[in-house]
Amino acid sequence: MRRNGGATRDAGAVPEDAGAATEGAEAGRNGAEGAGGEAEAGRNGVGAGWRGRGVGGGGEGAGRWILLGCTVAAVAVALAVVGTLAVETLRFFAFVSPLRLVVDSAWAPLAEEPGFGILSLVAGTAQIAAGATLLAIPVGLMTAVFLEFYAPGRIAAALGGAVDFLAMIPAVVYGCLALNFVTPAIAGVWPDVGGFNGLSAFLALAAMILPTIVSMSRRALRAAPAPLLADGLALGASRGRVLVRLVLPAAWLGILGGVLLALARAVGETMIVTLAAGNPQNLDWSPLEGVRTLTTHLAQASLGDLPAGTLQYGAAFAVAAALFALGVALHTLGSGLVSRGEDGGRHGAGVHP
Repeated sequence: MRRNGGATRDAGAVPEDAGAATEGAEAGRNGAEGAGGEAEAGRNGVGAGWRGRGVGGGGEGAGRWILLGCTVAAVAVALAVVGTLAVETLRFFAFVSPLRLVVDSAWAPLAEEPGFGILSLVAGTAQIAAGATLLAIPVGLMTAVFLEFYAPGRIAAALGGAVDFLAMIPAVVYGCLALNFVTPAIAGVWPDVGGFNGLSAFLALAAMILPTIVSMSRRALRAAPAPLLADGLALGASRGRVLVRLVLPAAWLGILGGVLLALARAVGETMIVTLAAGNPQNLDWSPLEGVRTLTTHLAQASLGDLPAGTLQYGAAFAVAAALFALGVALHTLGSGLVSRGEDGGRHGAGVHP
């Protein structure tokens, strides 16, 4: 009876020890979070101290003025770009109602009866950018997960460098490859494909934006609360289940923000789309035909001699303003989602299976 009682006491002690270990682990995590908060506060304090500190010697004062001058120059360039687009676009709208951008069926500013239906250009831009992004998302996300959680250190570094190498290739090279190699390969499968087609632009543009999706997805995965993977594995779940049920949902804001940043880059791309998709006058939703976008129209308009002050001159600025607004909106939204995802990861936002 004593052995049984002792065994009973020992068995009852196990949960207490386990509870103590769990409390210790939780305290350790809280301590780590507290240390991280103190470190962040310390960094903020140092930054505030530097900003509030006065100028010391003459050399430091000169350096400060140089830094201020560079900042003012950068802001002045930004204001000049925005101001020029705004002034020229408003001049155009003084003669052409903004409603015509929506009502007119086609964009033909040089026709005898000019048409200013910009929606056809926006639709072509959306077709190219969305097609490339949809191709790059699964490849980029799975690549990021593999490099972060499965690949050994040296292999991850080597493969990550190979992916980053794609970002070093000029866009015109992608365009030449799409025109001279991708399009003939597609023609071998679909003989009716045009010499300029949207599908080859999809593939080339997807390769160009792939490094952005991979790098931003890895950044979002690193920002996910650190204990998620360890706690999930400790509970007996497989690595894949933990990643799908815990880590990826915790990182989805940052991943979505990275996708939007990649989409913004695809929207503003000119050379790949011009060389691969051409610049047809009519909108065709088939990816086997050419596609006309905001950027390809601007490239074509810039090659001509448009007299200043004409409707055609103002129409080019209206297209540029629309492209600028679209890019700014995507960048702002994407950057905001990335910041929110990182803030959520730093504060240890919990996600439950």
